[in-house]
Amino acid sequence: MESEWVQLALGDLGKVITGKTPLTRVEGNFGGRILFVTPRDLNGARTINFTERYLTETGAESVKNAVIPAKAVMVSCIGSDMGKAAIAGKQCVTNQQINSIIVDEQFDYKYVYYNLSTRKDEIRGQAGGSAQPILNKGHFRQLDISLPPLHEQKTIAHVLGSLDDRIELNRRMNETLEAMAQALFKSWFVDFDPVIDNALAGGKEIPAELSEKAQARAALGDKRQPLPEEIRTLFPDEFTYSDELGWIPKRWEVLPLHNLMNVKHGFAFKGEYFSKAPTKDILLTPGNFYIGGGFKANKFKFYSGPVSDDYVLSENDLLVTMTDLSKAADTLGYPALVPEIYDNRFLHNQRIGKVEITNDKVGKLFVYKCLRQKKYRDEILSSATGTTVKHTSPTKILAYAIPFSGGCVEPVFETQSKSFTEKINKNNSNLKLLSKLRDTLLPKLLSGEIRIPDAEKMVEELAL
Repeated sequence: MESEWVQLALGDLGKVITGKTPLTRVEGNFGGRILFVTPRDLNGARTINFTERYLTETGAESVKNAVIPAKAVMVSCIGSDMGKAAIAGKQCVTNQQINSIIVDEQFDYKYVYYNLSTRKDEIRGQAGGSAQPILNKGHFRQLDISLPPLHEQKTIAHVLGSLDDRIELNRRMNETLEAMAQALFKSWFVDFDPVIDNALAGGKEIPAELSEKAQARAALGDKRQPLPEEIRTLFPDEFTYSDELGWIPKRWEVLPLHNLMNVKHGFAFKGEYFSKAPTKDILLTPGNFYIGGGFKANKFKFYSGPVSDDYVLSENDLLVTMTDLSKAADTLGYPALVPEIYDNRFLHNQRIGKVEITNDKVGKLFVYKCLRQKKYRDEILSSATGTTVKHTSPTKILAYAIPFSGGCVEPVFETQSKSFTEKINKNNSNLKLLSKLRDTLLPKLLSGEIRIPDAEKMVEELAL
């Protein structure tokens, strides 16, 4: 390490604040626009601009000594998620599981973040407590940190930040693509926009229950995105009433999912083979599903025991959660697709169902979107069993009914949705390369092992 580097305590870099939760029993503390950050929100993103819960001005005022400004560096210091770091994107409040440091201007806050982001195991190791490990404010302040001169801090943070910016761009692009595919599904199979448009164009009668929606479509005028003629004509211009789903397009039918697919249970893998060290095999759990659906690439559970080929998942396999340990059953029933970018093998355990398509008139991307709809989610929750642990079953999932065109429209959606998925997979490949380079450079830049010009050259050469 270069001689100009210095060793300081974390508390020497600025003010350390431990978060606090406003009283939940006081009406009006929650539901505003002020970020309330908990360890769940520290999801791997560098900067936190959105949270699951928000405070009102009243709620923030009740814990005013715990308010932190934008650019504060937050670290989770209690419980199983301790050691996760992020930067506050705007003024916010954290809960008591997070210590934050408001970094003085003589130091670079992004450099401090990158330093702390590499020290999860160290923070866990210094935590006291057995049942609930904790690194309190005093011990957090005493953590050592190695610092080069300020201009080098800024340069190192810039090099790493340029990679994170590109990583974040790819993530946002994927979110946009997912939203576009979801919006297309909702337009065609939930709101029936093409049918309403056809009815408006042909002067056909629209049911009273759909009149408000029809008025909204008519008000759009030329702003409505016209479908290609070969797709528009696949949709009828009238509705018919069904006892199960209400008004659906004429000549469509109400079809339970068991007519389209099966759900296969996974295997109860033995706990004695769970591994704290990374292994080739990763046992997927409901923790690898996002609320709302989608694959969540963290909290991997590694496995080192024998595995039958029957329970090894393939790329793009469609999965659905069958069990959720959380009180809110946050991920119960939601789907995810196995990603293509990993070199590991993913294993199918008993808490997850594998969807097997049995009808050649639909594809897994269509079914994936069906399983992300609010109506489906509400039906799964309403029939869930268990108290501490919530369960659903293949029977309950397969009983869910959808409006079905008979295979006229669904294949077209599948084709269009595949174009979104291909772009997402390409972005995921880019993410993998960018993340690998960042993870390689991060410890070497922070230790002075690699020179900044060399690191900058490596970033420039990774042209994606």
